[in-house]
Amino acid sequence: MSLTPSASASLQPAKMRKDESFLGKLGGTLVRKKRAKEVSDLHEEGKNAINAPLLPSATEIHPEDTLLEENAERIMLDPTSRENPIFIDLVKVLIDWINSELEEERIIVKDLEEDCYDGQVLQKLFEKLSGRKLNVAEVTQSEIGQKQKLHTVLEAVNNTLRPHGWMVEWSVDSIHSKNLVAIVYLLVALAMHFQAPIRLPEHVSVQLVVVKKREGILQTAVVTKELTSTTEMMMGRFERDAFDTLLDHAPDKLNVVKTSLITFVNKHLNKLNLEVTELESQFADGVYLILLMGLLEGYFVPLYNFFLTPESFEQKVHNVAFAFELMQDGGLKKPKARPEDVVNLNLKSTLRVLYNLFTNYKNSD
Repeated sequence: MSLTPSASASLQPAKMRKDESFLGKLGGTLVRKKRAKEVSDLHEEGKNAINAPLLPSATEIHPEDTLLEENAERIMLDPTSRENPIFIDLVKVLIDWINSELEEERIIVKDLEEDCYDGQVLQKLFEKLSGRKLNVAEVTQSEIGQKQKLHTVLEAVNNTLRPHGWMVEWSVDSIHSKNLVAIVYLLVALAMHFQAPIRLPEHVSVQLVVVKKREGILQTAVVTKELTSTTEMMMGRFERDAFDTLLDHAPDKLNVVKTSLITFVNKHLNKLNLEVTELESQFADGVYLILLMGLLEGYFVPLYNFFLTPESFEQKVHNVAFAFELMQDGGLKKPKARPEDVVNLNLKSTLRVLYNLFTNYKNSD
């Protein structure tokens, strides 16, 4: 049976109406689903805004950082703090210090997180600084063994630092989980307590993102952690000597002290037809310090061990550092000053070094 053109035309509107009705219903369903998803997304966004009101927009929390047990928390270093030049400088100073202390152990630290978490470097560093030997396994690969070593090392560290007022801001878990802030804070405490001859950058603070889980909901906050203060305040942590007392309580007597030190050094340097009239500059290249140590200890220092006429900053630092080594060989404690400070004409650092010699050799002929 064939349809006439008029019959065919009469059927098309009905079919179109049916298709339009179907598409309309389908479109309505899609619109409703889209709106429902928008509402759901908006609700989720609102919930996140409530749960994380203090979280900086620039901070990214990785999924693994949110897998927390109930009432557990995780502390992360904000990326902007990690990239802060002054924080990077602090980390570099600490790495250089560790490598200098452990040079005889042939230990080279390149990354604090990767090299300090298992306790091996911290053990060697504490033993070197304290002169104590810890009863721990030398090398351990298992996580249990590493944490056992860390427990022993940190227990010794804490027992050393706590009596002097240090707040313990580290733990076995934080160090082993490669928490850079905990590692840095521990190293700063050790450097300050054992009077490391380094200059820590001042006013180093970092932002920490704290993620906690309460009743199944993640709560985040940002806290500021101060790692270093001023040099004077940090030096105040050290055991103070007579020179500190003099500067604090009798600064008017500084010229008297300088005169006494000049008389002391010239008493010995005159044997080589050398004379000092100005303490700050004449010891800055390290030559007089080296010669003075040889005279005080009664030996000749071979000229190939130092630069007799240093020209560069590095050569002067080498000389002063070598003089510090001679002082330690003579039984003196490692100087509080840095070689760089003496070279840079820091009067207080130079006077501290000379005063230490004076108190130990003032009765020498």
